[in-house]
Amino acid sequence: MSEETTTIGGADSAMGVNNVTADELRLLIERAERLEEEKKGIAEDIKDVFAEAKARGFDVKAMRKIMRIRKQKKEDFEHEEAVLETYMAALGMI
Repeated sequence: MSEETTTIGGADSAMGVNNVTADELRLLIERAERLEEEKKGIAEDIKDVFAEAKARGFDVKAMRKIMRIRKQKKEDFEHEEAVLETYMAALGMI
């Protein structure tokens, strides 16, 4: 009889190698799951910040747009704005 082997992550999973690889895989998955939980908590915190901003009279939509702009390189933002202005002019919006 031939022994059946499974490949996980490129490693042969004959006997001991399978256990080590399975443990490594399990640890990676558990780590990713913990990070997903942290991300969920951070998303709730961000939601709370925007709720507070809205309660204080700030325009949350504008705040989000500013945050998106601040992430961009200056050249990318300027290019995007130029294209937007060109399209709006072509449509008679400005």
